Amino acid sequence: MAKEASKYDKRGVSATKSEVHAAIEGLDKGLYPNAFCKILPDFAAGSEAHCTLMHADTAGTKGSLAYLYWKETGDLSVWEGIAQDAIVMNLDDMGCVGCTDNILLSSTIGRNKNLISGEVISRIIDFTTRFAEQMKEYGVHIHLAGGETADVGDIVRTIDVGYTAFARMKRSDLIINNMQPGDVVVGLASYGQSSYEESYNGGMGSNGLTSARHDVFAHDYARKYPDSYDPNTPEEVIYIGSKKLTDLVDIGNGQQMEAGKLVLSPTRTYLPVIAQLLAELRPHIHGMIHNTGGGLSKVVKFIDKVRVIKDNLLPIPPLFQLIHEESGNEWQEMYQVFNMGQRLEVYLPEAQAQRVIDIARSFKIDAQIIGRVEAADQPSVEVKSPYGAFQYYS
Repeated sequence: MAKEASKYDKRGVSATKSEVHAAIEGLDKGLYPNAFCKILPDFAAGSEAHCTLMHADTAGTKGSLAYLYWKETGDLSVWEGIAQDAIVMNLDDMGCVGCTDNILLSSTIGRNKNLISGEVISRIIDFTTRFAEQMKEYGVHIHLAGGETADVGDIVRTIDVGYTAFARMKRSDLIINNMQPGDVVVGLASYGQSSYEESYNGGMGSNGLTSARHDVFAHDYARKYPDSYDPNTPEEVIYIGSKKLTDLVDIGNGQQMEAGKLVLSPTRTYLPVIAQLLAELRPHIHGMIHNTGGGLSKVVKFIDKVRVIKDNLLPIPPLFQLIHEESGNEWQEMYQVFNMGQRLEVYLPEAQAQRVIDIARSFKIDAQIIGRVEAADQPSVEVKSPYGAFQYYS
């Protein structure tokens, strides 16, 4: 673990973001501290029955990998995935508090104009419109509010793609995390091909990409694309894997996928699923967790006087097996950084669990009961995997 922690530190990233959490510890946590995203009073109309949500996020360093793939192959479609990554990192967090409709969305894109062409910007903006149109088919209305695209090559090496989302909703419709002893955890797969996706999804989100990119792909890319990484990073941790972007990886059922495309799999949105879950099961849902930063330990930040035991996980998909094989990261670290195949968790009584599973499967997304909630003095998460049992604390 010490060796891996050193590798993370050398790359200028953190698996736990402890410094960030320490910096924001004193900030107001909003009306409901255990909510998955911050909920504020209804400042616009002053209604005690309503609240407002504002959420901002980016695709992170995933854009650096898209830059490599685009330069190597000329395939502009990878930028659509980067737009989806940044959008979903906002909207699915908001979905976890019950917000799935009438959402305002604004983009903030910073690029190095010398490296990122106008074609890339157009592809990102055009996809944003198409994504909003697609979600409308599932009763999720996203209203595009424009945004800012700035040429800031002095501070952005390639491109940074971010979005800010805003919504107003009834407080009575909120899902506030209140996991109860006796609840079960239903995990929804991040991999496969859902009914609203055009191709196989490896299960990647937009977290852990600095590790995955440098651990999986070969050092040749350091020489060819020095703009894709921080020059202050020690060379011994830059692109230290064995894979070329176009190397084929087995994904099951006799199918293969390029390693670059596999790691670049766009962050799957669960909004169509969440909208139906809320329509049918809202009173029974005690919490929802979007396993982004923190991986399968994420929920520990949102529980009180309970512990969560995850002992029946979905199979680890090929993507995360690849990352483990190439990186040599310890399994405890893998489960804390990556979603490992299940990125949405629903907490509710066991009597309603099968309906969650059925709804997920109606969208061709695998799901199953992956764990349970027990009373405890100290909040914790225990992950029981084929490779050992791992404890995580808040």
